Amino acid sequence: MQLHIKTLLGILAFLFFQPLNLLAQDLDSDQLFELARKTAFDQKDYPKAVQLSKQALARSPEYTDIQVFLGRLYTWMDKVDSARLVFQQLEQKQVQDADFHLAYASMEYWEDQEAKALAIVSRGLEYSPKSIDLRLLKAKILNSQGQYTIAQDIVKTILEEQPTNSEARDLWNRLKNQSGDREIGLSYNFLYFDKQFADNWHILGLSYKQGTKLGSLIFKTNFANKFASNGLQFEVEAYPRLSKIFYMYLGAGYSDNVGIFPNYRTGASLYANLPASFEAEVGFRQLKFTDHVWIYTASVGKYYKNFWFNARTYLTPGDSQISHSYAATVRYYTQGADDYIGFVIGTGISPEENRENLWSDNPNKLKTFKTGLDYNFSLKNNNFFNISTTYYHVEYRPQTKDNQVDFTVGYKRRF
Repeated sequence: MQLHIKTLLGILAFLFFQPLNLLAQDLDSDQLFELARKTAFDQKDYPKAVQLSKQALARSPEYTDIQVFLGRLYTWMDKVDSARLVFQQLEQKQVQDADFHLAYASMEYWEDQEAKALAIVSRGLEYSPKSIDLRLLKAKILNSQGQYTIAQDIVKTILEEQPTNSEARDLWNRLKNQSGDREIGLSYNFLYFDKQFADNWHILGLSYKQGTKLGSLIFKTNFANKFASNGLQFEVEAYPRLSKIFYMYLGAGYSDNVGIFPNYRTGASLYANLPASFEAEVGFRQLKFTDHVWIYTASVGKYYKNFWFNARTYLTPGDSQISHSYAATVRYYTQGADDYIGFVIGTGISPEENRENLWSDNPNKLKTFKTGLDYNFSLKNNNFFNISTTYYHVEYRPQTKDNQVDFTVGYKRRF
């Protein structure tokens, strides 16, 4: 009985697949190639796509596009040795095709063979120097090797030629925290209160950024006049790179002038660079005035053409409830890598803002709506300017609301 069942299943399988095999026999190499692509992309049936690609190559053995596609299929199936064999055969023929070099170098890059991948992509650029895909892959490889400045120059050129390239813009923003550039900055912040406080706030900030092989270090000094009193704060931030996917934010600050600034502030976040130009973050921020305030944060960002979208939340546990803060940000990049117009809308307050003192007044009771605009532009490559303004509508006491306006101007010089 068991034998009969196996025989019956074999007959059914033969009857099911035989029409496909007969159909494939009637197709030319181009039609088989198209069928293989549909089988791979639509059905995710890579083994069947390999079979169809081989049938196409039996009809046209020198069809380079099919050979490259076969190598890609083996790569996606994690059959690295088979993929490498296909690519090496094409390499021996000295194929001058950008797609071949991209597929071959990508495979070696994913296998952490960065030196080999760089050599392959460099040969491809000899034949196709204008290929954006090859240049972008070269920048990724150089980034993995720690050659951040060269990678940054490549990506900057790509964005000048193709500002809508989401992948390049994503890489650029990662490279900004890894390059060896030095940067000094100066900013002034003015915060107007309609009712909540009698005196407006003024904050002057100085910063110095130094790139290292592990990531950038930023030193900040903030001088503030709040509540008609002066205070000084010192901060240090770091963006260490952990792997191709992960990097961190680490920050700490100190001030003797408690009330003007937190006595201590610390923070840490883990970032993940995800496929399709997504980025995710989880972390915490801690502020100490008289008591410690712990804030937990999470965000997700996405690059799409000239746009960057980001959604962020801050959650602050209290004695009886949790304070919620939400913000949505959109940036439109006008031309290069550092020129954009930003818009933000949200609720609650953020420990990243100059209004952090408000966290000491039981933030669980604060009801805040905010919206703002941010304009960044560069001059002569190394000069960067920022102008931003944010409007807040704050219920700082029950049934008592205040209109507040935050205005900031800043300048940075990269060298």
